[in-house]
Amino acid sequence: MTSSFFPSWPDVAAHLVAVAAGRAPADLVFRGGTWVNVHSREALPDHDIAVAKGRIAFAGPDASHCIGPDTQIVEARGRYMIPGLCDGHMHIESGMLTPAEFARAVIPHGTTTMFTDPHEIANVLGLEGVRMMHDEALMQPVNIFTQMPSCAPSAPGLETTGYEITAEDVAEAMNWPGIIGLGEMMNFPGVAAGDAQMLAEIAATQRAGKTVGGHYASPHLGTDFAAYVAGGPADDHEGTCEADAIARVRQGMRAMLRLGSAWYDVKAQITAITEKGLDPRNFILCTDDCHSGTLVNEGHMNRVLRHAIACGCDPLVALQMATINTATHFGLERELGSLTPGRRADVILTSDLATLPIEQVWARGVLVAQDGQCLVECPHLDWPDHARSTVRVKKALTGADFAVRAPEGANAVLANVIGVVENQAPTKALQVALSVRDGLVETQGDVCQIALVERHRATGGVTNAFVSGFGYRGRMAMASTVAHDSHHMIVVGTDRDQMALAANRLAQVGGGITVFRDGEELALVELPIAGLMSDSPAAQVAAKAERMVQAMIQCGCTLNNAYMQHSLLALVVIPELRISDKGLIDVRTFREIPVFEPLS
Repeated sequence: MTSSFFPSWPDVAAHLVAVAAGRAPADLVFRGGTWVNVHSREALPDHDIAVAKGRIAFAGPDASHCIGPDTQIVEARGRYMIPGLCDGHMHIESGMLTPAEFARAVIPHGTTTMFTDPHEIANVLGLEGVRMMHDEALMQPVNIFTQMPSCAPSAPGLETTGYEITAEDVAEAMNWPGIIGLGEMMNFPGVAAGDAQMLAEIAATQRAGKTVGGHYASPHLGTDFAAYVAGGPADDHEGTCEADAIARVRQGMRAMLRLGSAWYDVKAQITAITEKGLDPRNFILCTDDCHSGTLVNEGHMNRVLRHAIACGCDPLVALQMATINTATHFGLERELGSLTPGRRADVILTSDLATLPIEQVWARGVLVAQDGQCLVECPHLDWPDHARSTVRVKKALTGADFAVRAPEGANAVLANVIGVVENQAPTKALQVALSVRDGLVETQGDVCQIALVERHRATGGVTNAFVSGFGYRGRMAMASTVAHDSHHMIVVGTDRDQMALAANRLAQVGGGITVFRDGEELALVELPIAGLMSDSPAAQVAAKAERMVQAMIQCGCTLNNAYMQHSLLALVVIPELRISDKGLIDVRTFREIPVFEPLS
């Protein structure tokens, strides 16, 4: 592995002092811009910022004393100088891209710092996969900090992953140079119950002086929530309403408000600031999950920032929530998140604070993007062959593998059905009466079949159930090896033979997403690395993903970013109903339930 070397503050402190005092020239000066100071929440016109060795040496009304014959001058008059944007919680794998290609995609949008949790690859390749993500992250020209995944499996006993993460793995990773803390602690029932492994992982993180990420996906804010907070998680991004945000902040957590490709949770929670008047210092903006199409066509943290402002948040407050608040939370306030002396020179030049056109992006004092174009190389790791051979299916599947047999003698059944909710991660636990023909349960109306195909150990296991909300029509199927968090293969369809075609296709190409209708493949997104990511450029992956979205629409689906809903159908830590290799899981009780209930 090579590393993108960047000197630490102690290495350059003497030089920064000399530049600030006028005894040495700056490498770069931004002149005459409006300095957006996120510490004081001010926009100060006619200010200069001087940069040396990739860090800010001076910020004030006049940096002429820092200018030497070789100092580069950037005329910033008429533009705002704002800090590079920070994403406080995200999963690179959700972009269907490697860290290098993800960085290349988001740099033009002004994202210069990311706090990433690679628990997707941890479920497929274990600690080795995390290390590969960590290593490629350190090679990039922007700041990518890695949170060591905490929960693989996310809910022990309710799913089987390719690998398991142990407390010993967490303790080992805390010594890696790019590890910033522990990834989202999804096993919230385990923490609340005092589970020894979960508490050991949290303890290892706190002993290392690092931040513990939270994930409390329950609407209940009583004693279970209190016990979870007492267990140590310092933030949470699973809130969906104002009461969630308020409860987290009151208990000393940071409330992370997310706007991903399919999760629209900012608007419902930001009223805690805009209407209730809570102190915004403890609120952070994040994306959680953004697929490549969103990154290429809509943006990244700049999209979240614009949305928060459109929801009534003061632009300077929103900017704090995407810069200094995030840096402070992870103990990096002296390193990044503001345009003040000593910090990394991560600077955005923009002509408007509300609409936020990203005109120039500087990272560590280097111009990395201008007018939507990335100007720097984003180095790739040499991913080994075994990381590209992770889809293991015992045999070619047939329509019979997806047949759901009714109880003996039944003419109809009452099925427990996963109900998809548009723009939210939680699902609904529905019960729907379905008809039976020749002993097999038939789909009808908006109810499709869903199947989980085991793909880590080639067991041949197929779990079948039912899902509602996609609106599919005709003979179709969609399959994906992106299936948070166990990342088996999820197949949703209206026809068993189409489901078999889709599943076999993904086994053939080594992972990805495909849509079939009437025997024809309408779209394919190849994701050969762990069945989760492509190392192709983001624009190419986004174009294939857009064809996938259009194929879903052709099959009758009108949900916003329905693919993200599809990818979470096996996430057995978010209520109410999910599927796993163990069966149908009621996440309200964390128990397996039958597919059929007795007819009354």
